[in-house]
Amino acid sequence: MVRKGVLSFGLWVAVAGLAGAQGLPAGAPEQSGMAADRLARITGAMQGLVDQGRVAGTVTLVARNGKVVYHEAAGRRDVEKNVPMTTDTLFRIASMSKAVTSVAVMMLVEEGKVHLDDPVSRFIPSFAKTTVVVPPTAGALTAGNAGTAPAARPITIRHLLTHTAGISYGNGNPFEADYRAASVIGWYFADKDEPIGATIDRLAKLPMDSQPGDKYVYGFNTDILGVVVEKASGLSLADFMRTRIFEPLKMANTQFYVDPAKADRLATVYSMPKAGGSLERAPEPGMGQGHYVNGPRKSYSGGAGLVSTAIDYARFLQMLLNGGALDGARLLSPKTVELMTSNHAGTLYSNGNFGFGLGFEITEHVGRSGRPGSVGEYGWGGAYHTKFWVDPVEKMVVVFMTQLLPAAGSDAHMTLRQLVYGAIVDAPNATVAKVALRPAS
Repeated sequence: MVRKGVLSFGLWVAVAGLAGAQGLPAGAPEQSGMAADRLARITGAMQGLVDQGRVAGTVTLVARNGKVVYHEAAGRRDVEKNVPMTTDTLFRIASMSKAVTSVAVMMLVEEGKVHLDDPVSRFIPSFAKTTVVVPPTAGALTAGNAGTAPAARPITIRHLLTHTAGISYGNGNPFEADYRAASVIGWYFADKDEPIGATIDRLAKLPMDSQPGDKYVYGFNTDILGVVVEKASGLSLADFMRTRIFEPLKMANTQFYVDPAKADRLATVYSMPKAGGSLERAPEPGMGQGHYVNGPRKSYSGGAGLVSTAIDYARFLQMLLNGGALDGARLLSPKTVELMTSNHAGTLYSNGNFGFGLGFEITEHVGRSGRPGSVGEYGWGGAYHTKFWVDPVEKMVVVFMTQLLPAAGSDAHMTLRQLVYGAIVDAPNATVAKVALRPAS
């Protein structure tokens, strides 16, 4: 149920009870340096998106100083069936899976089973000799004149973590027809009736978009890393994540495929094909509603395959914010989290306006980012219009869940960001600055 207006103490008691029951502590906003009446603006904004027909429903979670200060649902989980959105709704998180897979890789790095500069061929031999596209000569009329050449250097684990391996999703590659013929196209894997390793072996034989290390190219990188996790650990990616990440972090509702007993909690996907258009129910086949309940359930996509809840994903983020541990379960060391959240891509990503670490976009300069935030903030999003970020300066995690694909013209992410930062009222940095400027006695 969506609640409007200033949030009362009674409401925060209810939120605290719900969040606590699901494994993440909660508390009153004022005790974490945030204003309840300002957080209530999020409720109005999300309900406004619903009322305007721009989304069917949302779940938003904000945690600061280790406690949930906002966790609210708006709209409908299924419009046609008139099912309300609830905070325990399951969402397809698509590329928010990448952060989880990156953590899995770094756990194996800490164990000495993987090194960042290992060639991926150490784990997947089909990548021993790869090729890249040679662009058409100047003045060529069609991309059909493109050729191929051997890769100048091996693709490494670091290249994959930073999306600098030169590997796209096949769309727009001059050899896109070959990608399609090999059934290696796009980020969606849930319909594949084979283990993902077989798909990735076929990918290795196709021409990549650019030389390893030369460009930031978003694509199958993290799916390849999922196969690396399987090879290095001896477990399927699903079993590794379940036993090494989800169970220790008490993420009971995060998995690659939905338990049929929980199918009624999976949100329906809607589409906004063009800005200002009408909200439409996405089609059943393919990446619309997908094969997350009824399907082969064989392909574990580390790049875009997970289903989760806002509270589950917030626990994962809180672990990172805590330096790799949560509630007595340590997944990573603080130094590894520091390494992951440092810029490894130089200026290759976003023309240097942001950095890119080992699985995340990194804010290095608030002004260049053009949005409210902090230096050192990291995050990412998913194809279904989900979003997350972690702000270590403000000790804050934010999770936004909806199911909108495509999401043409949506400003939901920026609106949420502005409202979240507008609700911080303790201004710790300003206090430090005033102390520093005080004249000596």
